[in-house]
Amino acid sequence: MNNGRPITEAVTGSLREAIARRTALAREPHPEGVRTPSRELMLAELRSLYRGAHRAQVVRAAARPMPVMLLPGFGSHPRRMRPMADALAAAGHQVHEWGLGFNLGPSEQNFGYLMRRVAVIARESWHPVALVGWSLGGLFAREIARRQPGVVAKVITMGTPFSGDLRANNAWRAYQFVTGHSVDNPPIDCDFAAKPSVPTVALWSPRDGIVQPRAACGWRHERDREVAIRCSHLDFASAPEVVSEVLRQLDVKE
Repeated sequence: MNNGRPITEAVTGSLREAIARRTALAREPHPEGVRTPSRELMLAELRSLYRGAHRAQVVRAAARPMPVMLLPGFGSHPRRMRPMADALAAAGHQVHEWGLGFNLGPSEQNFGYLMRRVAVIARESWHPVALVGWSLGGLFAREIARRQPGVVAKVITMGTPFSGDLRANNAWRAYQFVTGHSVDNPPIDCDFAAKPSVPTVALWSPRDGIVQPRAACGWRHERDREVAIRCSHLDFASAPEVVSEVLRQLDVKE
């Protein structure tokens, strides 16, 4: 038993250091002048937790069916986007999950896996893939498209904070605690504000309680189109009006 004590103490010490480092990241002060959604809008997001499941059921046939990958938001599982996946599949699209389970932030390994997965889907489908990313999932989608535009048909982001200060949201402290790195220093080399060379559509909401609307809308040079939808941030995954707009944007001939 004594022989194992140094190992146990080392593991415990490392765990304490990791928790202390993540806690320090979560306690960083919010930068002056960077706006976030109001507390009222943030509290309103809680109602979406109870009405988010099985809401879509949008009946619409796709004008041009294509492979589509759905990328969930931070802390979310692909199951949260199941209503959207079912509606897109019913419309005739070939819907693919991202294959990584819960979205707990980027790493070299999971980002490399995603790039390979998108390329394989495009090759097997004989068609580039449309990437539909919710919140943090949209940052993954934009970066994949920026790096390998040949296998991406278009990018649709939903409440994704790709523009301006990366702390213009009410989730950056939770993100830093969970991932263990600063939003300014992700483990992959990326430029989220740089518009990919493929068509890029930003869906945003003035009622978003997590991400500042301007951060999700972006500026003209950062996306091709923007569409305002009056929904909460959590409703982007399943609200019928959001799903209808995603279907409409997938049908747009660029």
